[in-house]
Amino acid sequence: MINYRKALVTVAAIAIMPLAHAGGYGKKDIVDTAVSAGSFETLVTAVKEAGLVETLKGEGPFTVFAPTDEAFAKIPEADLNALIADKEALKNVLTYHVVPGKVMAADVAGMESATTVQGQAIAISTEDGVKVDEASVVQADIETSNGVIHVIDTVIMPN
Repeated sequence: MINYRKALVTVAAIAIMPLAHAGGYGKKDIVDTAVSAGSFETLVTAVKEAGLVETLKGEGPFTVFAPTDEAFAKIPEADLNALIADKEALKNVLTYHVVPGKVMAADVAGMESATTVQGQAIAISTEDGVKVDEASVVQADIETSNGVIHVIDTVIMPN
């Protein structure tokens, strides 16, 4: 079985600027913005494996709750490898991180949930920072040409 974490080392070897310092990222689509950030190699690999690149490069708009590589590292390696190897399960998990439309941080005030592209709703809380399900939003409102990215610290899983 392919060890996807080790395969990502090759991708990670390419030094890319973090989102906070990447000027002009609003002109790139969601996928290109994630690739340029350098902290979403596992997510980008998963999106490719699930066949979602063209969708997330599409017109949108989309709101993506993007788990960092550290968020994916919380998943046991065998479980992550199994998930990446199962295209349907992977697509199910990834589309659970996407909400149709462009939902900026200011828009979540008063929201308790949002329906994902996957079909289930994610819980939204603004009581102690912004949370989606059990994940904290650690960076919000990264605008792209076809939506917005909110960086989260945990991979969220559908029921």
